[in-house]
This record gives sequence, structure tokens and C-alpha cells, in this order.
Amino acid sequence: MRCGAVVVAAGSGQRFGGAKQFSILRGEVVAARSVALCRSVAEVVVLVVPDGATENTYGADTVVVGGATRSASVRRGLDALPDDVTIIVIHDAARPLATEDLFSSVVEELLDETVDAAIPGLAPTDTIKRIEERDGRCWVAETIHRTSLATVQTPQAFRARSLRSAHGGDPDATDDAALIEAAGGTVVVVPGEIDNVKITAPGDLELAERILEHR
Repeated sequence: MRCGAVVVAAGSGQRFGGAKQFSILRGEVVAARSVALCRSVAEVVVLVVPDGATENTYGADTVVVGGATRSASVRRGLDALPDDVTIIVIHDAARPLATEDLFSSVVEELLDETVDAAIPGLAPTDTIKRIEERDGRCWVAETIHRTSLATVQTPQAFRARSLRSAHGGDPDATDDAALIEAAGGTVVVVPGEIDNVKITAPGDLELAERILEHR
């Protein structure tokens, strides 16, 4: 089993006010921290960055320019991985606090040949309601039971042939597990990590700093 990883860092960071993936977190670039985490399971790491940001590898083996969507960026990362990798980990650069144990957890699930993908998830703590917009106002359509729901994180691990096949035809989705589902593949969920926050707004970077202070 040979593992490769794609770190997705091609976003523009509009909500953050800049390229959050290149922010400094306790003296280290966020993207570099995420690349280093992937090294705990992957022999080769590809970093996908915005156009014009390829001058630094941030510790990756290969750096490529992303596409117009997240899925397009992942595909460019997949194209840069060696053909002989059998397991592929996809990780968002904006989640630099995932632990090495979490990376191991998703990869180990693929020792089961019936599993196409393994993803980390957390049970939502808030009440979830489906809403509908009518007449310029939002109305509650139903309350959804939390016991059957999970909020999903990265890293996500995939059987390479399944992931490459699911990306055939250039589909788009908010995460790669959704493409596996759409293709009829099997996805298992492992326990996620509360501290595996995604840096989206400036306050998230401050939160990540506080979390690291107590590790």
C-alpha cells in the first residue's frame, strides 16, 4: 500500500481577507504545517496553490496551480501524483490542527478492501432545521434529527482507483467523499476532532493559536 496526499490550498480566502493558507501560525506557514501532517502517512505530497504562488514548495514534493473549483483543484493534484499510489489522502490546507492520529485513522480504514473512502466526522451539537425561503423570509420546513447527521472534516482517505474514477467527467462537489457516494462507492466515518478547526475567518487563526498553546 503506497500512499500519496493532495493538500488543497488554492482558495482566494475572500472571507479571511487574504490567502489564509499562507498565514503564519506559531511561526509556521499554515500550508506548510498541513503538508508536514500529511507526511505522517504519505510518501509523496502534492500542494495545490493559487496561480502565481508556485515559488515556494512549503515542504511538498510537487506544487501545481489549482482550478476554478475545489474539485478541479483536486483533479490537478491527482494528475500530479504518481500512478502507483494505491491510497490517496485529500486534506484542506486550512485545517492545520488535525493530528497524526486522525490521518492514521482514515488510512487504516482502507485496509478493509470493501471500503472506498474514510472520512472524519463529528456529531452536530446544535439543533438542525431545514428552511425554505418564501416571500423574502426564511421559514422552517422541518427539524432534522441530529443522531443521523455528522459534520465532515479532512483529512479524507480514498482508494486511489475509486477516487480517480469518481472524478471522471469532471464533476463538482464540496468534498471528494460526495463524489464517491454519487458513484456508488462505500464511505465510512471515523470520529473527527473538535480541535480540527478550519481557518476561514481571522478569528479562526486566533482560535488555532489558543488551541496550540494548550497542546
